[in-house]
Amino acid sequence: MKKDLHPDYHAIDVKLVDGTIIQMRSTWGSEGDQLSLDIDPSVHPAWTGGTSRLMDTGGRVSKFKNKYAGLGF
Repeated sequence: MKKDLHPDYHAIDVKLVDGTIIQMRSTWGSEGDQLSLDIDPSVHPAWTGGTSRLMDTGGRVSKFKNKYAGLGF
């Protein structure tokens, strides 16, 4: 295998949304850096089965529901 072909693979700390810190190996950052996640499997609707609610910050969902209320959406 060629030398210096692959990036450095090292341990980093990953901080989940709930504050839990887990240690993983990654090519991101450098040894001992901390990566803070905005969305992780504990809060993302794709992994929670839709039980977690997304915030409608722009009002787009409400606007859509009002516009198409009579169509059964």
